[in-house]
Amino acid sequence: MIGAGATGRAIALQLGTPVPGMRLVGIANRTPANAERAFREGGFLHWAQASTASDAEKLIAEETPVLTTDPTVLTSCDAVDIIVEATGSIEPAAKVALDAFRHGKHVVLVNAELDSLIGPLLKAKADEAGVVVTNTDGDEPGVAMTLVRYLKTLGLRVVAAGNIKGMVDYYRNPDTQRAFAEKNDQDVKKVTSFADSTKLSMETTLLANATGFQVGRRGMYGPACDYVRQIGGLLPADEMLSTGLVDYALGAAPHTGAFAVIHEENPLKKAQLGYYKLGDGPFYVFYTPFHLPHLQIASTIGRAVINHDPTVAPLGGPVCEVVAVAKRDLKAGETLDGVGGFCNYGLIENRSAAREMNALPISLSEGCVLRRDVAKDQVVSVDDIQPVKETLIWQLWREQNERWPGVGEALAVAAGAESR
Repeated sequence: MIGAGATGRAIALQLGTPVPGMRLVGIANRTPANAERAFREGGFLHWAQASTASDAEKLIAEETPVLTTDPTVLTSCDAVDIIVEATGSIEPAAKVALDAFRHGKHVVLVNAELDSLIGPLLKAKADEAGVVVTNTDGDEPGVAMTLVRYLKTLGLRVVAAGNIKGMVDYYRNPDTQRAFAEKNDQDVKKVTSFADSTKLSMETTLLANATGFQVGRRGMYGPACDYVRQIGGLLPADEMLSTGLVDYALGAAPHTGAFAVIHEENPLKKAQLGYYKLGDGPFYVFYTPFHLPHLQIASTIGRAVINHDPTVAPLGGPVCEVVAVAKRDLKAGETLDGVGGFCNYGLIENRSAAREMNALPISLSEGCVLRRDVAKDQVVSVDDIQPVKETLIWQLWREQNERWPGVGEALAVAAGAESR
């Protein structure tokens, strides 16, 4: 596992009581004390540091878990079958995934920040390497996708899927969320991204890319309802039937988990569904009333290693993106502070619309300097920022755009040329 923040610690806590057939054999984290905490809280009695892959292999053979500050010690270790990337970082996580692919390792991305940005490209590179890259069951995209897959195996027509969300406030920031973050031992910017719609948009982007479903409008409809089964009558029927939709139910019981909507017109089948308390149709809602990333990740790990089957992975090129939108009036010369900050929130948008406006992805926004003012609630364009350093993550994003060119794609490519 790479990363020992709140998410990584929860995973270690669960995998420390070994799931049959799998073993957490190492943690890489830039701060060793955090990795030690993860081991300790997970019930591990001993561990040892390793600085090379061969040292790690020897320790693992002795059933001694490995602690390292260098992710390549684990991505290149022959004793490791699969890497769980749980940092929430962007460029460092991309390097981990690519190095894991080079060494024949499957990768679980507990990292919607990276996956929503270049998931399709990572899937293509994993395919070329003969390995699996997947998001995880337990996070909402995995819960929804597991439900969608099951319904399809029953011969049902799935037309929508998404999250159950308690609240959304675009203008939450680290100051408003600090007390909650401290109470729950979480990173404050991460918690802010949960509240301001960014993480929700990232998760539904993963679902869109895995199903081919689109969004009805930027940011989704998010109808408020008392009970999730009401959402089948609240989303636009024509859009569900024409493109499929990813969306979310706001404030709906059971207040957690994910849903999928099917469509059925056959009168006899509708009568049967009504008899079993699913309503009058023609749209019927199924849901899973929990999402437990630290528990359900075991299913994703097993599926990837044993069956080479991803839980959540793109079908092809991007269907949706998460665009950066100004939280307040921004001024020329300001430096954007990225996901969960004071400057931007992220909204899901259909890929064609995002590229037509040359939108800046929220996952690329940190450190970008504005060269013109951007009004509150306006999408930030690549044209609004000063030329950026040609880092690996920008190269990968442009490679993805070039591999799957679309409307307005030339704008993004041309903007990138300035910084080369």
